[in-house]
Amino acid sequence: MTEDYLMIRVTLPDGAVRSFDHPVTVHAVATSIGAGLAKASLAGRVDGVLVDTSYVIDHDVSLSLVTARDEVGLQILRHSCAHLLAMAVKQLYPKAQVTIGPVTDDGFFYDFAYERAFTPNDLHLIEERMRELVADDFPVIRRELSRDRAVEFFMGIGETYKAELIAAIPADEVLSLYRQDNFEDLCRGPHVPSTGKLEAFKLTKVSGSYWKGDAANEPLQRIYGTCWATTKDLKAYLNRLEEAGKRDHRKLGAALDLFHFDESAPGSVFWHPKGWSLFQSLIGYMRQRQDAAGYVEVNTPDVMDRGLWETSGHWFNYRENMFTTTTEDERVFALKPMNCPGAVSLFAHGLKSYRDLPLRMAEFGKVHRYEPSGSLHGLLRVRHFTQDDAHIFCTQQQMQEECASTIALVFDIYKDFGFQDVAVKLSTRPVSRIGSDETWDLLEGALIGALDRMQIEYALNEGEGAFYGPKLEFVLRDAIGRDWQCGTLQVDLNLPERFDIHYIDEKGARQRPVMLHRALFGSLERFIGILIEQHSGAFPAWLAPQQAVVLNISEGQADYAIEVARRLKRAGLRASADLRNEKIGYKIREYTVEKVPYLIVVGDKEKGEGTASIRTRSGEDLGSQKLEDLVALLVRQSALPGDDLLPC
Repeated sequence: MTEDYLMIRVTLPDGAVRSFDHPVTVHAVATSIGAGLAKASLAGRVDGVLVDTSYVIDHDVSLSLVTARDEVGLQILRHSCAHLLAMAVKQLYPKAQVTIGPVTDDGFFYDFAYERAFTPNDLHLIEERMRELVADDFPVIRRELSRDRAVEFFMGIGETYKAELIAAIPADEVLSLYRQDNFEDLCRGPHVPSTGKLEAFKLTKVSGSYWKGDAANEPLQRIYGTCWATTKDLKAYLNRLEEAGKRDHRKLGAALDLFHFDESAPGSVFWHPKGWSLFQSLIGYMRQRQDAAGYVEVNTPDVMDRGLWETSGHWFNYRENMFTTTTEDERVFALKPMNCPGAVSLFAHGLKSYRDLPLRMAEFGKVHRYEPSGSLHGLLRVRHFTQDDAHIFCTQQQMQEECASTIALVFDIYKDFGFQDVAVKLSTRPVSRIGSDETWDLLEGALIGALDRMQIEYALNEGEGAFYGPKLEFVLRDAIGRDWQCGTLQVDLNLPERFDIHYIDEKGARQRPVMLHRALFGSLERFIGILIEQHSGAFPAWLAPQQAVVLNISEGQADYAIEVARRLKRAGLRASADLRNEKIGYKIREYTVEKVPYLIVVGDKEKGEGTASIRTRSGEDLGSQKLEDLVALLVRQSALPGDDLLPC
């Protein structure tokens, strides 16, 4: 019998220990636990490090097994599927060269250099070949090469793009390659044990891209796909994708006459009257909430001197995204990409006392950022947009309380818009940062303390904070299960330091304030895009650009229809009258398609009785009502959330 001290001990997450008298693979450990677990295992974590199931354990370790039920397991499936895609492309189109194939939020893509554009028929053929390769169940085998040997290998098989990528890696680095049958690709891994694990996938589209993401480089073909743990999950995702297509805010924005885009101003929105009404409703709502929460509203210039941006640090860290101009006297000005320096300038104007704090300054500030043309996407990614920005200046003692009240406001506001499922992510100190560890402890502690005190769960993004301070991100889940990152809250001692702002404390001494950066909608344009898709354009009555329309049955009621519309407008409702000589059924269908919440019909009977018939866009008949009752009903139904007029 082997001596006890030679045994290899593998400690599992539940504290159980498996002992082996010889080196053993991760797969073998899983098999010793159960055949079902061994079949489900995609990778392992050995002492916290992700490894393949073929990894050999030769000393005492802690081990957790990774399956498709784990988030990291899903990422492994998707990355392995990208390799499967590349393998299929190389078999069908041998002249194609592979470049990179990363994982995305819902799947993966791979970029190829090829002599022509891939077509939808190509996608069908590639996907069929991928399914054949899954059926073949090729084992996925890892090997290591030095940097120079790897360059030599890929140059030898004609993969010049891959060789160029590898050549930029430090010479002393050992690289890993993964092979499945006759296809081999560079990757740090881990990967699935065999191609047979990749059953639930679908190629979704093909588009153009550029080598290294630079439009000055060679054009490439990008094939997108999605991959899931089960066929059921895949079908659910494809159904969400189909539903998302129906809800596309760009299509609905055109259909509902809300906005359009034009190449004369790429990435900027041309708001139509109905869209601008929606935009102003959001501002009005937020203005009311901020006023109740103790904010003051300010406004700062759109164009400011380069010197301000140098002081803030944006000139050195964000210059390529800024729009600038030079005047005749050679002064350089920039359209503001952010509102923060303007807020600091406002704080610095005039002496501030501790009695003035916390000072909560809100601004609906227009900002301009140069986004690459290929990244522009309707209202969701634009170059000119409006932020519901706010900057809170407070003492260090007030910091945690201000964080907590801001978080509470965020959740309450999102609930008003129908978003009940809100996730919070905390991004902590990055490797490259300014400020002492003590300062970072203080700032991170304020955010963590506020979250803990409110018993709010959060995900930790270690090292993902801004260089000047940690931040919270608020992620909304919409009606069809998609996640949207919207609001942010950051705590900052960097800008107060850079601009040398201060307040006078109780003892008459100068103190540095803490600065909180806060946006709840984020970008109003983007939030409107999200709302359009959340509600499929059928906004709740309080938000709808047009809340009611009065429809006359014949010419004889035109004067009464005008009077009804006038009464509704006087009550503060967004209403109009349609007096066209069209059949009433046609009018009702038209405004139902336009998703107007309330359709009010008047004929001779209603005119004679001083009443009106009301129906909703969903077809519900609310019957005939006296005019004063009708107005009161619509005022209640269209009131802002939280308004005393809103019924319980």
